[in-house]
Amino acid sequence: MTASGHGLSVEVCTDERTFGALAEEWGRLQGSCPSATAFQSHAWLYSWWLSYGTPDGLRLFLVRRGNELVAAAPLMRVRRPLPKLVPIGGTLSDFCDVLVDEAAAEHGSLALADALADAAHTALIDFREVRPGSAVEQVYRHWRGPRRLLRDSTCLELPALPMSELVKRLPSARAQGVVRNKMNRLARLGVEWHVVDHDETEAALRRLLELHRLQWQGKKITPEHARPRFLEHLIRSVVPMARSGQAAVTEFLFEGAVVAVNLTLLSGRLAGIYLYGFHPQLRERKVDVATMLVRASSELASQSESRVLSLLRGDEPYKYRWCPETVSNQRFLLAARRTVPLLAATLCDAAARRGAKKLKQVRLYCT
Repeated sequence: MTASGHGLSVEVCTDERTFGALAEEWGRLQGSCPSATAFQSHAWLYSWWLSYGTPDGLRLFLVRRGNELVAAAPLMRVRRPLPKLVPIGGTLSDFCDVLVDEAAAEHGSLALADALADAAHTALIDFREVRPGSAVEQVYRHWRGPRRLLRDSTCLELPALPMSELVKRLPSARAQGVVRNKMNRLARLGVEWHVVDHDETEAALRRLLELHRLQWQGKKITPEHARPRFLEHLIRSVVPMARSGQAAVTEFLFEGAVVAVNLTLLSGRLAGIYLYGFHPQLRERKVDVATMLVRASSELASQSESRVLSLLRGDEPYKYRWCPETVSNQRFLLAARRTVPLLAATLCDAAARRGAKKLKQVRLYCT
C-alpha cells in the first residue's frame, strides 16, 4: 500500500484470489465510470485471467479513498518481446481501459498516473485498443514522463436505432429497398429470433461456437475460437454478464432448428456485436446473415440505454453497407527515462507494421 495524496491510497494487487474477491466493488466502480464497456467488467477480466493469465504476471493497480475503490488499472506484466505492462483482456477484448469513478476523476486518474510512473521504471506501459473518450486519456494527460499516442484498430459504429431508422440512413432509395427486401425474405422464410433466458446461456454459447466452426469450415478461422479455453472463458464470463444485463445471447430459428447464435455485449453507452455463428444452409437459402444480425442487435441496442451499436474492430466491406461512422481506437505508450529505449523500439515496430500493411494493400490494388 502506498500513499497518493488527496486522501487516496494505492495498492498493487498480484494475487489471483484477491482479484476474484473484488467482483462487488469492481462492479460498483464500473457503474460509476461513464466510459466503461462490458470488456471492463469483472466477470470478463477475471475469467480472461483464469484462462490466459501468466504466473506472477498479475498487476492490478487499485486506488481507494478509505475503503471505497475509486480507480483501477487491470494490467499484467509480460516479458516478451519486451518488458511491458499491458491490459488484461488481450486481443479478445475490442476495447481496453482503466476505470475511474466520475466523482473522483481528477484525483483518481492522477493517483493512477503516479502509481504507473513507478512501474514504468522497469517496463513500458502499453495500452492498446483504447476507445476515444476512455478513462486512459485522463491518465495520459497527467503523465509527466515520455509518452506517445498512436492510432490502433479501426472500429465501425452505428447509432443505436431501430432497424427501420437505420434503413432510412442509407444513401439511396435503391439501397433502402435492397435491405427491406432482405428483411422481407427473412419474414417469408419464417426466421425468428429470441434472447435466451439466463439459465440457457451456457448451452447457447456452446451452440454458438459449434455453428461458428461450421460457418468457417474450409476457411481460415481465428485459431483461438476453436480452443477449449476460449469456450471456458466465454461461459465463465458471459453467463454472469447476461444475468447482470451486460450481455445478451440471441438464437435464430429456422424450421424449428437453431441456425445461428449471436453474442452482443452491452454497456451504458455501447452495444457491440462480439461473436456469432451460423449454419451454412442459410447461405444456401439466400438469407443475408449480416442483415439478420444487425436487425436483431439494433433492437437490443435501441431498447437498452446504449447510444451506439458497434460492429467492433475490423473494416470488412460488408459493414460499410450500413453507412457506419469510422472510429479509430488509440494506443497509449507511457514510459520513464529508463524505459525510453523500450518506447523507441515499440515505435519502430509499429512503424514497420504500418509500412508492411500499406505495402500489402498496394500489392493487392495492383493485382
